Amino acid sequence: MLCKVTIPSIHFLAPFFPHWGRGGCWCPSPASELGERRGHPGQVASLSQGNTETHRTHNHAHTHSHLGAIWRGSIQKPQCEINPFLPQPSSLKWVASLTESALSPVYLQADWFSSSFQGLNQQLGVSTISRAATGTKEHDVILSITSRTMSAKSRLGEPVTLDCSFWVDPSTPLSASGFAVEWRYQTRGDGRLVLAYDGKLDRLADTHETGAFLDFEALHERGNASLVLEEAKVRHSGTYICTIYLPYLLAQVAMELEIVEPPSLSIHPSPLPLAVPGQTLDLQCEASGFAPLPLELSWEFKGADGKSRSLGSGRMSGHRQAWDGTFSQSSRLDLDTSKLDLGRGGEVTCVAVHAGGTRQASVTLNVIGFSSPSIEDSMAMVGVALVLYGLIKFVSWSFTGSGRKTVFCYLNKIKSSFTFFIWS
Repeated sequence: MLCKVTIPSIHFLAPFFPHWGRGGCWCPSPASELGERRGHPGQVASLSQGNTETHRTHNHAHTHSHLGAIWRGSIQKPQCEINPFLPQPSSLKWVASLTESALSPVYLQADWFSSSFQGLNQQLGVSTISRAATGTKEHDVILSITSRTMSAKSRLGEPVTLDCSFWVDPSTPLSASGFAVEWRYQTRGDGRLVLAYDGKLDRLADTHETGAFLDFEALHERGNASLVLEEAKVRHSGTYICTIYLPYLLAQVAMELEIVEPPSLSIHPSPLPLAVPGQTLDLQCEASGFAPLPLELSWEFKGADGKSRSLGSGRMSGHRQAWDGTFSQSSRLDLDTSKLDLGRGGEVTCVAVHAGGTRQASVTLNVIGFSSPSIEDSMAMVGVALVLYGLIKFVSWSFTGSGRKTVFCYLNKIKSSFTFFIWS
């Protein structure tokens, strides 16, 4: 059995729940066991056996069949869940002022339901509290929360805004008694209160996290309860729960925040010393300041011919965690110039692949005594020889007598030696 959730008044959900169309969302519900189909917010169609509902029932059955055909071929599907809800007062300090009276209002004597919706790709999350008067099959949404940051990422040190907005039905008598906002953090079984605010008394809870705040003007004017973190830190990664309280009611939406920081790379030693054939160089690539784990490090070599080839991952060290929660890791590479056929040298590159992006660091390798001089080197030496030869001729013409002859013989020896060196 399924329940039908219609959303005619929340028209902005359409782009995020494209398969709902005008029909809404189909999801399992305890209410479906009673043969009822409830919708919210706004008007809801009853699927009783009355003749006046025959056409609408046919349309809903067709919509359900159509949505089932679409979703069976899709990996990602919108999610929705409906459960009974029991209104009750809260003993939290920042909520207690909303229910100072010891008597529960008659308004609470009705059927209450808590509903949650999540769109494709975690683009949008909605949580609602709806009320159906006793003896009726029609829901009215009393409180709804929406978030457009169900899954958020941020770099270290950047400001982060976790979206949370709420709406309260102005016709409900509960709306006149104020509201409260609570933000909590959870990760791996650990939790803490980030911020709590009593909207009725306009008062923040004594315990709140440094660097976290609300825009109180937007909160009271537009129901914008978004949490702002001034500077993202590694410890901020985790689940954040935004809870809105009304007297006897609460609705909440949970969202994920991941702090992703790519590594900074450095190669040691840098620059590399001159290498001779047969020599082995010990290189180390250090990746630091990244989060989260894991990280992949590898080495590449690009020769003078422009071709690149892999040198492997080297010897990886274990990861180390710094005081700020970021990690560091290194890789060592034994660069054997005799086995790797590195030619006259080239560029050695360390490559880091991380969730925050790919980073590279390079150093230049020069191998000397590998072969005869290149054409460019030979032409340069010939040019130098010609200059020196011209200088020698000029000096020899400038001297006379025995002194001139002695100097001339000496310079000729230099010229002969240098010419022999060039052509050898």
